[in-house]
Amino acid sequence: MFMDTTRIVYERGGSGTPVVLLHGLGHRRQAWYPVMADLRERHEVIALDLPGFGDSPAPDVERAYDVPSLVDTVRRFCDDLGLDRPHLVGNSLGGAVALELGAAGAASSVTALSPIGFNPPPAGAGARLLAGAAQVAAFVPPSVLRAATHSPAGRALARRALRGDPSDPADRHLAFDASAITAGSPYVRLAPHVAAYTFTASVVPCPVTIAWGDRDRLLPPSGARRALRRIPHARQVTLLGCGHIPMSDHPRAVAAEILRTADIARDRGRRAVA
Repeated sequence: MFMDTTRIVYERGGSGTPVVLLHGLGHRRQAWYPVMADLRERHEVIALDLPGFGDSPAPDVERAYDVPSLVDTVRRFCDDLGLDRPHLVGNSLGGAVALELGAAGAASSVTALSPIGFNPPPAGAGARLLAGAAQVAAFVPPSVLRAATHSPAGRALARRALRGDPSDPADRHLAFDASAITAGSPYVRLAPHVAAYTFTASVVPCPVTIAWGDRDRLLPPSGARRALRRIPHARQVTLLGCGHIPMSDHPRAVAAEILRTADIARDRGRRAVA
Protein backbone atom coordinates (compact mmCIF):
# COMPACT_ATOMS: atom_id res chain seq x y z
CA MET A 1 0.00 0.00 0.00
CA PHE A 2 1.51 3.28 -1.13
CA MET A 3 1.68 6.60 0.70
CA ASP A 4 -0.42 9.35 -0.88
CA THR A 5 2.03 11.69 -2.62
CA THR A 6 -0.71 14.25 -3.33
CA ARG A 7 -0.69 15.19 0.37
CA ILE A 8 3.02 16.01 0.50
CA VAL A 9 3.58 19.70 1.20
CA TYR A 10 6.44 21.36 -0.66
CA GLU A 11 7.88 24.65 -1.84
CA ARG A 12 9.14 25.18 -5.37
CA GLY A 13 11.05 28.09 -6.85
CA GLY A 14 13.89 29.14 -9.12
CA SER A 15 14.66 27.87 -12.59
CA GLY A 16 17.07 25.43 -14.20
CA THR A 17 17.73 21.76 -13.59
CA PRO A 18 15.76 20.62 -10.53
CA VAL A 19 17.26 20.09 -7.07
CA VAL A 20 15.15 18.21 -4.51
CA LEU A 21 15.93 18.76 -0.81
CA LEU A 22 15.18 16.05 1.77
CA HIS A 23 15.36 16.75 5.51
CA GLY A 24 16.22 14.45 8.40
CA LEU A 25 14.16 12.59 10.98
CA GLY A 26 11.98 14.95 13.00
CA HIS A 27 12.82 17.96 10.83
CA ARG A 28 10.95 19.76 8.05
CA ARG A 29 11.48 21.62 4.77
CA GLN A 30 12.36 24.85 6.61
CA ALA A 31 15.69 23.24 7.51
CA TRP A 32 16.78 24.12 3.98
CA TYR A 33 15.83 27.80 4.05
CA PRO A 34 19.41 28.96 4.75
CA VAL A 35 20.69 27.46 1.46
CA MET A 36 17.72 27.90 -0.86
CA ALA A 37 18.46 31.43 -2.06
CA ASP A 38 21.92 30.44 -3.32
CA LEU A 39 20.57 27.30 -5.00
CA ARG A 40 17.70 29.14 -6.71
CA GLU A 41 20.14 31.39 -8.55
CA ARG A 42 21.07 28.42 -10.75
CA HIS A 43 18.44 25.71 -10.22
CA GLU A 44 14.79 25.02 -9.71
CA VAL A 45 14.58 24.05 -6.05
CA ILE A 46 11.95 21.81 -4.44
CA ALA A 47 11.97 21.41 -0.65
CA LEU A 48 9.40 19.00 0.74
CA ASP A 49 8.11 17.80 4.08
CA LEU A 50 8.61 14.04 4.27
CA PRO A 51 5.46 12.15 5.30
CA GLY A 52 4.73 12.65 8.98
CA PHE A 53 6.81 15.81 9.39
CA GLY A 54 6.23 19.49 8.89
CA ASP A 55 2.86 19.88 7.16
CA SER A 56 2.78 16.49 5.41
CA PRO A 57 0.54 13.95 7.16
CA ALA A 58 1.90 10.59 8.24
CA PRO A 59 0.72 7.42 6.51
CA ASP A 60 -2.04 5.45 8.19
CA VAL A 61 -0.87 2.93 10.76
CA GLU A 62 -1.60 -0.03 8.48
CA ARG A 63 0.77 1.28 5.80
CA ALA A 64 4.50 0.65 5.66
CA TYR A 65 6.47 3.50 7.23
CA ASP A 66 10.21 2.94 7.01
CA VAL A 67 13.17 3.96 4.88
CA PRO A 68 12.17 1.90 1.77
CA SER A 69 8.63 3.30 1.85
CA LEU A 70 10.00 6.86 2.05
CA VAL A 71 12.30 6.12 -0.91
CA ASP A 72 9.31 4.91 -2.91
CA THR A 73 7.24 7.94 -1.90
CA VAL A 74 9.91 10.45 -2.92
CA ARG A 75 10.40 8.66 -6.24
CA ARG A 76 6.68 8.85 -6.99
CA PHE A 77 6.55 12.46 -5.78
CA CYS A 78 9.26 13.38 -8.30
CA ASP A 79 7.39 11.51 -11.04
CA ASP A 80 4.17 13.34 -10.17
CA LEU A 81 5.96 16.70 -10.54
CA GLY A 82 7.57 15.65 -13.82
CA LEU A 83 11.08 15.71 -12.35
CA ASP A 84 13.25 13.42 -14.45
CA ARG A 85 16.34 12.37 -12.49
CA PRO A 86 16.68 15.54 -10.39
CA HIS A 87 19.71 16.36 -8.30
CA LEU A 88 18.93 14.96 -4.85
CA VAL A 89 20.21 16.45 -1.62
CA GLY A 90 19.53 14.97 1.81
CA ASN A 91 20.54 15.37 5.42
CA SER A 92 20.65 12.37 7.78
CA LEU A 93 17.54 10.30 6.97
CA GLY A 94 17.07 12.41 3.84
CA GLY A 95 20.65 11.60 2.82
CA ALA A 96 19.88 7.88 2.90
CA VAL A 97 16.72 8.40 0.83
CA ALA A 98 18.74 10.38 -1.72
CA LEU A 99 21.46 7.70 -1.91
CA GLU A 100 18.91 4.91 -2.33
CA LEU A 101 17.29 6.79 -5.20
CA GLY A 102 20.72 7.43 -6.68
CA ALA A 103 21.45 3.69 -6.52
CA ALA A 104 18.15 3.07 -8.33
CA GLY A 105 19.19 5.39 -11.19
CA ALA A 106 16.63 8.03 -10.26
CA ALA A 107 19.05 10.93 -9.64
CA SER A 108 21.43 13.01 -11.73
CA SER A 109 23.58 13.54 -8.65
CA VAL A 110 23.41 13.00 -4.90
CA THR A 111 24.73 15.21 -2.13
CA ALA A 112 24.37 13.41 1.20
CA LEU A 113 25.01 15.37 4.39
CA SER A 114 25.75 13.07 7.36
CA PRO A 115 23.57 10.29 5.93
CA ILE A 116 22.29 7.48 8.11
CA GLY A 117 23.19 3.92 7.17
CA PHE A 118 26.96 4.02 7.72
CA ASN A 119 27.26 3.83 11.50
CA PRO A 120 30.00 1.65 13.00
CA PRO A 121 28.59 -0.93 15.46
CA PRO A 122 28.96 1.21 18.63
CA ALA A 123 27.18 4.18 17.04
CA GLY A 124 24.52 1.86 15.65
CA ALA A 125 23.85 0.58 19.17
CA GLY A 126 23.62 4.17 20.36
CA ALA A 127 21.08 5.00 17.66
CA ARG A 128 18.98 2.01 18.68
CA LEU A 129 19.21 3.12 22.30
CA LEU A 130 17.99 6.61 21.35
CA ALA A 131 15.11 5.11 19.39
CA GLY A 132 14.13 3.04 22.40
CA ALA A 133 14.41 6.06 24.66
CA ALA A 134 12.04 7.99 22.38
CA GLN A 135 9.50 5.21 22.65
CA VAL A 136 9.74 5.27 26.45
CA ALA A 137 9.60 9.09 26.55
CA ALA A 138 6.38 8.94 24.53
CA PHE A 139 4.61 7.79 27.69
CA VAL A 140 5.88 10.66 29.83
CA PRO A 141 3.16 13.28 30.45
CA PRO A 142 3.50 15.99 27.75
CA SER A 143 3.79 18.80 30.29
CA VAL A 144 6.68 17.05 32.02
CA LEU A 145 8.43 16.28 28.75
CA ARG A 146 8.05 19.83 27.50
CA ALA A 147 9.40 21.23 30.76
CA ALA A 148 12.42 18.95 30.47
CA THR A 149 13.20 19.79 26.84
CA HIS A 150 12.84 23.54 27.46
CA SER A 151 14.88 23.56 30.66
CA PRO A 152 18.41 25.02 30.54
CA ALA A 153 19.84 21.49 30.60
CA GLY A 154 17.46 20.33 27.85
CA ARG A 155 18.32 23.26 25.62
CA ALA A 156 22.03 22.72 26.22
CA LEU A 157 21.64 19.08 25.19
CA ALA A 158 19.81 20.10 22.00
CA ARG A 159 22.52 22.60 21.09
CA ARG A 160 25.26 20.06 21.70
CA ALA A 161 23.48 17.38 19.67
CA LEU A 162 22.46 19.54 16.71
CA ARG A 163 24.91 22.42 16.34
CA GLY A 164 28.58 22.61 15.53
CA ASP A 165 29.11 25.41 18.06
CA PRO A 166 26.87 24.81 21.09
CA SER A 167 27.93 28.14 22.59
CA ASP A 168 26.56 30.27 19.72
CA PRO A 169 24.14 32.74 21.37
CA ALA A 170 21.97 32.70 18.24
CA ASP A 171 20.91 29.17 19.18
CA ARG A 172 20.16 29.81 22.85
CA HIS A 173 16.44 29.06 22.36
CA LEU A 174 17.01 25.83 20.43
CA ALA A 175 15.12 22.89 21.97
CA PHE A 176 13.95 19.44 21.00
CA ASP A 177 10.32 19.30 19.85
CA ALA A 178 8.59 17.59 22.77
CA SER A 179 5.32 17.37 20.80
CA ALA A 180 6.98 14.94 18.36
CA ILE A 181 7.67 12.40 21.10
CA THR A 182 4.18 11.12 21.81
CA ALA A 183 2.87 7.58 21.63
CA GLY A 184 2.31 6.62 17.99
CA SER A 185 3.81 9.85 16.62
CA PRO A 186 5.62 9.73 13.26
CA TYR A 187 8.95 10.20 15.03
CA VAL A 188 8.35 7.33 17.43
CA ARG A 189 7.04 5.09 14.62
CA LEU A 190 9.97 5.78 12.31
CA ALA A 191 12.90 6.02 14.74
CA PRO A 192 13.45 2.25 15.19
CA HIS A 193 13.59 1.75 11.41
CA VAL A 194 16.08 4.61 11.07
CA ALA A 195 18.26 3.14 13.83
CA ALA A 196 18.26 -0.31 12.20
CA TYR A 197 18.87 0.91 8.64
CA THR A 198 22.08 0.13 6.75
CA PHE A 199 22.91 1.29 3.23
CA THR A 200 23.73 -1.86 1.24
CA ALA A 201 23.69 -0.85 -2.43
CA SER A 202 26.92 -1.67 -4.24
CA VAL A 203 26.59 0.82 -7.12
CA VAL A 204 25.38 4.43 -7.28
CA PRO A 205 25.58 5.36 -11.00
CA CYS A 206 25.79 9.14 -10.64
CA PRO A 207 28.13 11.70 -9.07
CA VAL A 208 27.97 11.50 -5.27
CA THR A 209 29.25 13.81 -2.57
CA ILE A 210 29.38 12.60 1.02
CA ALA A 211 29.72 15.67 3.26
CA TRP A 212 30.09 15.39 7.02
CA GLY A 213 30.42 18.02 9.70
CA ASP A 214 33.58 17.56 11.73
CA ARG A 215 31.55 18.39 14.87
CA ASP A 216 28.67 16.01 14.19
CA ARG A 217 27.83 14.51 17.59
CA LEU A 218 24.81 12.46 16.47
CA LEU A 219 26.45 10.49 13.65
CA PRO A 220 30.24 10.26 14.00
CA PRO A 221 32.24 11.68 11.06
CA SER A 222 33.91 8.28 10.80
CA GLY A 223 30.76 7.27 8.94
CA ALA A 224 32.20 9.09 5.91
CA ARG A 225 34.98 6.50 5.62
CA ARG A 226 32.46 3.69 5.74
CA ALA A 227 30.41 5.46 3.07
CA LEU A 228 33.43 5.73 0.79
CA ARG A 229 34.14 2.03 1.15
CA ARG A 230 30.58 1.38 -0.02
CA ILE A 231 30.62 4.09 -2.73
CA PRO A 232 34.29 4.35 -3.81
CA HIS A 233 33.75 7.01 -6.48
CA ALA A 234 32.06 9.41 -4.04
CA ARG A 235 33.68 12.75 -3.32
CA GLN A 236 34.32 13.22 0.40
CA VAL A 237 33.96 16.67 1.97
CA THR A 238 34.58 17.66 5.56
CA LEU A 239 32.42 20.60 6.63
CA LEU A 240 34.54 22.42 9.19
CA GLY A 241 32.76 23.71 12.26
CA CYS A 242 29.51 21.97 11.33
CA GLY A 243 27.33 19.66 13.38
CA HIS A 244 24.64 17.22 12.30
CA ILE A 245 22.57 19.87 10.51
CA PRO A 246 25.27 21.73 8.56
CA MET A 247 22.78 23.93 6.70
CA SER A 248 22.26 25.78 9.97
CA ASP A 249 25.94 26.11 10.80
CA HIS A 250 27.49 27.13 7.45
CA PRO A 251 24.81 27.49 4.75
CA ARG A 252 27.14 29.03 2.16
CA ALA A 253 29.57 26.11 2.41
CA VAL A 254 26.73 23.59 2.11
CA ALA A 255 25.19 25.39 -0.87
CA ALA A 256 28.60 25.48 -2.57
CA GLU A 257 29.02 21.70 -2.23
CA ILE A 258 25.52 21.06 -3.58
CA LEU A 259 26.21 23.29 -6.59
CA ARG A 260 29.62 21.68 -7.14
CA THR A 261 28.11 18.21 -7.21
CA ALA A 262 25.44 19.29 -9.69
CA ASP A 263 28.14 20.88 -11.87
CA ILE A 264 30.11 17.61 -11.89
CA ALA A 265 26.99 15.81 -13.13
CA ARG A 266 26.41 18.47 -15.79
CA ASP A 267 29.99 18.27 -17.05
CA ARG A 268 29.87 14.48 -17.14
CA GLY A 269 26.68 14.65 -19.20
CA ARG A 270 28.27 17.05 -21.69
CA ARG A 271 31.29 14.77 -22.14
CA ALA A 272 29.00 11.80 -22.73
CA VAL A 273 27.16 13.68 -25.49
CA ALA A 274 30.31 15.05 -27.16
